[in-house]
Amino acid sequence: MKGKNNPLYTDPNVDIMKDYFDEGDTHTIRDYIKIVRDNLIPVILISLGVLLASIIYAITAKDIYRSETVLKISQPKGNILEAPLLPEFGNYGADRFIANEIETMKNITIREQVARVILDSFKTAGHKDKFAMIFKRNYFSDENDSLKSIYEIADMLEDIINIEQKRGLDFIELSAESPSPYEAALFARTYANVYHQFNLLDNRKQVTKIREFLAEQRDEKLEELRLAENKLKTYKLTSGSIELEEQAKSLIETITDLEAKLNATAIDLAISKEKLDQYKSELNRIDPTLSQYLENKASEPYITKLQEEIALIETQRDRAIASLDGQKSNKDVINKYDQKLKELKSKLKKNVAEYQASILAASPEEIKDLSRKIFEEEVYYNSLKSSHDKMKQFIQRYEQKFNALPAKSIDLARLSREVSALEKLYLLLEEKYQEALVNEKSTTGNVLILNEARIPREAAKPNRKLIILIGLVLGLGLGFGYALMKNYFDRRVKSPEDIEERNIELLAWIPKIEKFTVNGSGEGSEFIVAKKSDSVASEAFRALRTRIRYSRFDKENKVILITSSAPGEGKSLVSVNLAGSFAQVNKRTVIVDCDLRKPRIHTIFNQKRYPGFTDYFVGKVAYEEIVRHSDVENLDYITAGTIPPNPSEILDSRGMKSFLKKLRTEYDIIILDSPPLVTVTDAEILSRIVDESILVVSANQTDIDLMEKAVYLLKRDGRDTFIGVLLNNFDFKSSYGSYYKYAYSYSRNGESKKKKKSVFSR
Repeated sequence: MKGKNNPLYTDPNVDIMKDYFDEGDTHTIRDYIKIVRDNLIPVILISLGVLLASIIYAITAKDIYRSETVLKISQPKGNILEAPLLPEFGNYGADRFIANEIETMKNITIREQVARVILDSFKTAGHKDKFAMIFKRNYFSDENDSLKSIYEIADMLEDIINIEQKRGLDFIELSAESPSPYEAALFARTYANVYHQFNLLDNRKQVTKIREFLAEQRDEKLEELRLAENKLKTYKLTSGSIELEEQAKSLIETITDLEAKLNATAIDLAISKEKLDQYKSELNRIDPTLSQYLENKASEPYITKLQEEIALIETQRDRAIASLDGQKSNKDVINKYDQKLKELKSKLKKNVAEYQASILAASPEEIKDLSRKIFEEEVYYNSLKSSHDKMKQFIQRYEQKFNALPAKSIDLARLSREVSALEKLYLLLEEKYQEALVNEKSTTGNVLILNEARIPREAAKPNRKLIILIGLVLGLGLGFGYALMKNYFDRRVKSPEDIEERNIELLAWIPKIEKFTVNGSGEGSEFIVAKKSDSVASEAFRALRTRIRYSRFDKENKVILITSSAPGEGKSLVSVNLAGSFAQVNKRTVIVDCDLRKPRIHTIFNQKRYPGFTDYFVGKVAYEEIVRHSDVENLDYITAGTIPPNPSEILDSRGMKSFLKKLRTEYDIIILDSPPLVTVTDAEILSRIVDESILVVSANQTDIDLMEKAVYLLKRDGRDTFIGVLLNNFDFKSSYGSYYKYAYSYSRNGESKKKKKSVFSR
């Protein structure tokens, strides 16, 4: 029964308004404003509550100070004893390196060391008032605050220390927060210094290890040299002065030179092995299979053959140098050895470069440099090993010659040889130790503290203005959200759209009736069409009357049932005013109060309930005594009368049907005001004997499910008396603005009572 083609929409003013309000979407800004207005008090209370809480928090919150320091991180460039393990590959490599450094800084080991230094600083400073976060607060006892443990401070540092990279640069910003400005600066400064020291030690790790190894070897060989010298001295004293022959001296000199070179090679082997182990350990963490592959490649037969030849020529050259006494022939031999070595080393370098190129081509980008270093170190290590082995073979030959010396000279020669060899070895170790010491001291690490953390002058937190602003916005948001949620879960009928969306015929809606007085009292104020005929509500009842008149064309409709789904929805008010609107168009109208449980018609007309139509049924009074005339011409009413014990039986009796038949002969319109439909069966009984049934629902009161249940009962068993729903008590101002107000601002005689332009003049 919706749409312009339906007879119920023949009123031109109503059609215009219907078209106007169908133009927009269902959910407009006006709808949301209405939702907020309907829940204005809860929205205000929620907003004020959150705002008040934010104000209290902003006032009572402690000041938090922040101290910052900036560290510049550079990738290590290495020195003569080490090389960078992971090179930088563009921005990705740099960012990854910085990310690794940040994770290292967050390590528990660093934090525990920082905690130790902080506790030492507290004990040194001795000013308890400068510290806040390193104490345990005993709020529930009289005991004094106690210091936290190292582990508790380390856990606390994880929360209050913020470490982040600055805008993709090689800079790390480290900040600390504390209620004490001194403590915040101490935290940041200590953390930066501890990490700087850790990084320095980590970068020096390789050279430190080598330096310690050389120091140990140097001290050991020094002690051995002293013992050898004492033995030689003792031997000379006990056996008399013995001079070695020139042949023995030359042999000893040659052997000691070769042994010195052998020991130097052994030291280089040890150092190379340390570096190689470190490189392989790092590579194994990335790709365990690649390390063995590189080792195999470095031991290719051709490369190994070249290394052995080079080792042999170098040993022969060293032998020739050892026996050189100025003879031209020996110099020519040495030159030939040098030329041969140059050719062999050139071949080795070329082949190593070729193997290197093939390895790096197949290696992942992120480990190319590491693979190159391992391969080069493997080749170098194998070369040293070959030289070491060849040199040992030559020394063994000279040992045979040495053992062939005269028995009287062999003991002195052996002691002299041992002293000379240890002396040369000690000097070599001392030289390498000093070199390693210089390298260790010259390694500065890759962390530079650009600015020390300073004691902040102003608090960084809280931003009290921002907290209050957030509280205000959050309060409004929560209040609005509450209103939306309440509206979403609210199953009450709130607007005409709620009825139409469920395919239920909507006859009309009656606006919320403002209270007014009649002759200085409230009597008769519900009879709006008679007492205030120029109101919007009166016009709404007249529109309802028009729709009812044109609702059916196929038969005469005289008896109209007015009911509701539940009590208190305004069905009696609707019954009286609808009857009055029919009477105003010269229709002889009567309203019968069929609510035999809680009748109200007599109170609206300010009359007594007795006698009524129940008294007429039992024969106590005559028909003429129950029909009463109202102040409105053509309008009569019949009260309920004495409340019977069996209302349903009376309404379902033959007498009721005969009574209605009698009324049909005397009146044009008969309005029956019945009890609520869902609570009792009275209205359902009456709906079977009337011409038309109207269901009254109250805006913001009637449950939608209850309305649908009532409509189902009125339509059950194929009854076609139901013509639609009337929405009562609807606040049209909040939903439709002032348009209806302007529409109904015209009096019944057509004279405008308002000068303001209305929607109908569009």
